[in-house]
Amino acid sequence: MAASRAAAGRSARLAGHLFTLAFIGAWALYARHVEAYVLPGPLQVAERFVAFFGDLSLIGHMLVSFAHIGAAIAISFVIGTSLALLAYYVPVTHLMIHGRLSPFLNSFSGIGWTLLAVLWFGVDHVTVVFAISAVLAPFAIINMREGLDNLDRERLEMARSFTRSRWRQFWMVVVPSLYPFMFATLRISFGVSWKVTLTAELFGGNAGLGYLFNLARQSFDTPLIIVVILIIICFVYGTDRYVFQPVQARLERHHGLA
Repeated sequence: MAASRAAAGRSARLAGHLFTLAFIGAWALYARHVEAYVLPGPLQVAERFVAFFGDLSLIGHMLVSFAHIGAAIAISFVIGTSLALLAYYVPVTHLMIHGRLSPFLNSFSGIGWTLLAVLWFGVDHVTVVFAISAVLAPFAIINMREGLDNLDRERLEMARSFTRSRWRQFWMVVVPSLYPFMFATLRISFGVSWKVTLTAELFGGNAGLGYLFNLARQSFDTPLIIVVILIIICFVYGTDRYVFQPVQARLERHHGLA
């Protein structure tokens, strides 16, 4: 059984590598028949990718995008979690938050928030962070609501039997029980944030990868456009594969979810 699973794993990896090679080959073949500004070849993009990390100004734009995403995730997580806790502990606000506010935030587009933020704050970092936070907030509200709805009632009853302090019950029982849902919220927000950041920086930012993407578009610098896309793909995939997945596996084992 173990040998068959190992063979299946090797076959899957081989198929994945062959697909990657076939894609690069088709890319190189097509690039030879079109102008470079339409689609540059893999070698040209690879050279530009290496050159990107030798230019401090370009690295600065990348770090600005990282800062935008970090700030937006933190803000949306705090706001979303606070609203979910408010609806849980103050039932009169449940319909207001989960029946009105959350559906509204979840249905409003990121481009809409960006355009509104440009009118309110101008082309600035605040506009980008606001637009990303507005898109991420409903994910935090919904995930934390699920976590609160799935709290172990017997564990809560046991906590009340040990202490009358609601504060201690919250910090020592409720918060640890929400760890898997908190982590899921952060993981989802990280993936979604990159889809929003490029648009927000494109229309409402004065720095970042989206702003750089816009400059490259205006000057028909297609290699730089593809490099920006590759950087985002590599960073998102690498973080999810080598940071989020190991942490989630550990949380699942600890909470008996595996």
